[in-house]
Amino acid sequence: YQPAPLSEKALPDTFVVQISVLYKAPVIYEIVSGNEKEYFFINSSTGIVRTKKNLTVEDFPIIFNVRATDSSHAGIFNEVSVKVEVIDENDFPPVFPSSLVEATLKENLSATPIVQLKAQDNDTGSNGLLTYGILNGGGLKFRIDEATGTLYSTAPFDYEEEPTEYQVVVYAEDHGIPEKKRGYCTVVIKIID
Repeated sequence: YQPAPLSEKALPDTFVVQISVLYKAPVIYEIVSGNEKEYFFINSSTGIVRTKKNLTVEDFPIIFNVRATDSSHAGIFNEVSVKVEVIDENDFPPVFPSSLVEATLKENLSATPIVQLKAQDNDTGSNGLLTYGILNGGGLKFRIDEATGTLYSTAPFDYEEEPTEYQVVVYAEDHGIPEKKRGYCTVVIKIID
């Protein structure tokens, strides 16, 4: 997992990533290594990782490991690594109102708009103009309008045959000179029957 980079100004309890495994029985999630400075905590039943305290940019990137264990058989488990990067902020990067947006999409719809994401940048001139894009997630199943921030599906989904939840990391990039800045938002899309 490589979630959207965090701002060094991220407050405690900021959403980082949701770890999810496809498994028939309930699982217990835990961070097993790499979190020695205790920047993160995980909800043992949902797999949602959040910040525990203020971040020190010099300590990042950090890679930690999460274990998902079968709740009734401790010997059955799987581990994944999570790489978290922190942005050293200076002027004004684009900012989304929320770092996590949840949306639903009905199955069997042809290409359709899902949600419009709108970031703000307090810079003026070209430093405040924004272009939207997809950083990762969802493969080719989603696209974004670079000008409006509207996220679209590119094809129908089948609730019975495909995953029922997708995480797409979207960015807004300013036209900053000499350096472009980005803001990030994770969109969790649930496919509904």
